[in-house]
Amino acid sequence: MTTDNLTPDDAALRNAMHRVRTEVDKAVVGQAGTITGLLVSLLARGHVLLEGVPGVAKTLVVRSFARALGLDTKRVQFTPDLMPGDVTGSLVYDARTGEFDFRAGPVFTNILLADEINRTPPKTQAALLEAMEERQVSADGTSRTLPDPFLVAATQNPIEHEGTYTLPEAQLDRFLMKLVVGMPERDAEVSVLRRHAEGFSPRDLTGVEGVVSADEIRSAQAAAGRVEVTDDVLGYVVDLARATRQSPSVELGASPRASTGLLAAAKAWAWLNASSAVTPDHVQTMLVPVWRHRLQLRPDAQMEGVSADAVLTSVVQQTRVPI
Repeated sequence: MTTDNLTPDDAALRNAMHRVRTEVDKAVVGQAGTITGLLVSLLARGHVLLEGVPGVAKTLVVRSFARALGLDTKRVQFTPDLMPGDVTGSLVYDARTGEFDFRAGPVFTNILLADEINRTPPKTQAALLEAMEERQVSADGTSRTLPDPFLVAATQNPIEHEGTYTLPEAQLDRFLMKLVVGMPERDAEVSVLRRHAEGFSPRDLTGVEGVVSADEIRSAQAAAGRVEVTDDVLGYVVDLARATRQSPSVELGASPRASTGLLAAAKAWAWLNASSAVTPDHVQTMLVPVWRHRLQLRPDAQMEGVSADAVLTSVVQQTRVPI
């Protein structure tokens, strides 16, 4: 681990980011990996898709995370009758002036919790495409910039299919990470029950305090972006991407956008770990959460029970690591 190019300001910002994790722990138990993934995505200016069965605290994690950041946040419960304008905003006629005014939707916030995003039709899901990629919303020929920082944290339930709409590949590609929120370990689950027995309510997050400012977050994002990357590591990322495209189990492998996303996540992870340069270890750590939702497996591989995670693990094992 190298720290030669890190400044005292970097250390202070990093400590602030770690305090966010401590605050979220006040409300959430047993989801350290999910919280870390949210932090990395924020630093890399990406968006997060959280997938897990009901009752594993997906929504609570995001709400607690947003509260610890002290940023403006809004929640949209995605339903089959939700319209695109309900998310982005729409033009409203003002009888007093005789003109149409734009009424901003909930996407105009720092952190948008898109709860159960796969319960709304594709046309409403697509309302987020421009916002997530270009961080703006266009209506009536005018583009309106979204607040900075901006992060979409979407949740979905993988086991329920009736009344749901699978996210298309273009939508999935807008998410930097897909985090699988699993069941807590036994001790963590006992801690959850103990908290509830003592009166904890997931609707009351008054104990979680905002510990960073928007300026500090933007500074941390800039610091993470300055982490050095050697040509060998860049070549390693490309070799990994090309290996996914050549895998016999994969129909559509990692794209160049997937490679840039992996690089951004690896830089953020390196910075969080006080390293001034990205190493192959950083790349390998971020590979599965950043690429698992971007691979399209062949139908025969899916029938045989092959998963994207397994393919990526194999790719890492078979790709030469730069010295």
